[in-house]
Amino acid sequence: MLAVTILGNNSALAMHERHQTAQLVTFKEQYFLVDCGENTQGQLSRYKIKKSRINHIFISHLHGDHYYGLIGLLNTYSLNNRKDALHLYAVPVLKDIIELQLRSADAILAYDLVFHPISEAGTLFENSELDITCFPVSHRIPCWGFVFKEKTKTRKERDEKLRSYAYCADTRYDENILTYISGADLIYHESTYLDDNMEKAADRFHSTSSQAASIAVKAKAKRLLLGHFSSKYADLTPFEIEAQRVFPAAEVSREGVTYLV
Repeated sequence: MLAVTILGNNSALAMHERHQTAQLVTFKEQYFLVDCGENTQGQLSRYKIKKSRINHIFISHLHGDHYYGLIGLLNTYSLNNRKDALHLYAVPVLKDIIELQLRSADAILAYDLVFHPISEAGTLFENSELDITCFPVSHRIPCWGFVFKEKTKTRKERDEKLRSYAYCADTRYDENILTYISGADLIYHESTYLDDNMEKAADRFHSTSSQAASIAVKAKAKRLLLGHFSSKYADLTPFEIEAQRVFPAAEVSREGVTYLV
């Protein structure tokens, strides 16, 4: 069973008891971290998630609210004498950034950091039970979404029993992503603004609540989680109201909540 635990659902600033983007995707005994905002370590501890069980980290793009917590987490692993290899998936330049940070601190990691550069849509991780792919979204800098999909084990297994989760990262309204996320059981789509800020959302390469809901409708998704909220909003209730007018199975993501796919 796929599950998604929200560690951070806010945008650039940590406000209103919300934190920058991060979430944990679990499948059976496998842990996958998606994005790593600066408060991620604290959130992992707060929700009693064992960091040591994370062997794969996916970074959607290099805006700070999605990866500023990464170097601290990598260093913590080293201080804790981690031995297992850690796999990191991101745009190629992140490898250079990490190497510069480590070199500047005269630091050497105690474990192997295996970097997997993302440059085109396709499969990032695959085993006998799970397939993880990436796809481009429309943001101000190169940005990638991720799809986690359970794989068929036997010929007798019916497709409707399989589960899939699509993480759409930061993006303005873009129907091109439908190719990659159609039929997903659960979609996480950013909704930085409410509809009265639709023009601002487009200018800043973000989406509104009803735009996220429209994507869910066109993707024929079963459920939608809204996230990446602007700090200008203390109350998130209007996001849910606006989205549900378009897609009734929409809800605001809540930090610390685990959503089963």
